[in-house]
Order: sequence, then structure tokens, then C-alpha cells
Amino acid sequence: MPPLDDYTIDDLLTLPDLPPHTELIDGSLVLVSPQRYFRSATIDLLVTGLRSTVPSDLKVAREMTVVLDRRNGPEPDISVIKAEARKGLRQTCFEGKDVVLAIEVVSPESEARDRLTKTHKYAAAGIRYYWLVEMTEPEGHPAVEIFELSEVTGTYQSIGTYRDRVKVDKPYPIDIDLTAIDNL
Repeated sequence: MPPLDDYTIDDLLTLPDLPPHTELIDGSLVLVSPQRYFRSATIDLLVTGLRSTVPSDLKVAREMTVVLDRRNGPEPDISVIKAEARKGLRQTCFEGKDVVLAIEVVSPESEARDRLTKTHKYAAAGIRYYWLVEMTEPEGHPAVEIFELSEVTGTYQSIGTYRDRVKVDKPYPIDIDLTAIDNL
């Protein structure tokens, strides 16, 4: 039975027997449905590419809860965090203020959350960069739309969509061949 005042981040982090990858959005627990191989392979591809050039002051983490506030604890598919935020191998979450880049691989069941809800929540938390990754047709390769937080409006502005290769300088130099997914 859900609490009258909605779930909190404390509930998300302490309730026993929650399914893996449960998120907290606006006080509601969101359960993840079975995922496509595309999502898993894309996460692997991006994590490997991000880690290959990550500077020592940053770390790359996959599928970890990010505490944005008392009622919101989404789980980006990939997060680039400040290195000092990594406290140890038993750690179960990061604070939004420590996330430099959040990446979501869009699934049919998560499209509205990834495109609308999380976009606003990550921006409000001050996460500087946000990537939305989708499958292109007919190849099935990932397409990455990159957003940067505007200091003037406090919202994300698209700085480009990358289909074959992501080559950017922010938040650090990154060069990932998206067509390499064919080898995974």
C-alpha cells in the first residue's frame, strides 16, 4: 500500500524486494519493463567509449539512482559523475549535484519519461549535459541527441544529433563510433 504522502527517496533506497532499476518520479515508484538488446548493447558501447577518454576528475557509472530531491530518484542509463562523488563499491546512489552528464536510451515504454519528465527534472537539478539515445531505422544504430543546459533559461538546448559518430569536446573530449554496435 503506497504511503498517503507519496514515496520518498528514503523509501526507494530502503524498501526491501523492489525490482531492479525501480525509479522514483514525483513520489511514485516506476518499474521497468523487459528491455530490448539494443538498449543493453548501446549502453555497453557508450560506457566503453566514455571511459576510454574520461579524465581523472570524472567517473562513468551505469544504471545508478540519482537523488534529485526528496521525491525524485531517477536512474539514468549512464551517468558521468565527479570522481569525488564515488564513495565506494557499496554505494547505491549519487546526488544530482555530482552528475555532469546523464544519458537515457529511449525505450518505447520510457519515451515520455525520457523526453519530457526527466529532461525537466535533470535541468532543474543543474545537470549540465543530457543525451537522449534512440534507435535509427532501418540500420538499428543509435542516434544521440545532445543537450546542454542554458544558464540563461535553465532549460536544455539541443546542440546536435549524431548518427554515425559522436565527436564532442564537452563535458570532455569524446569520440564514439556508433556503428560499432554491429560488433556487439
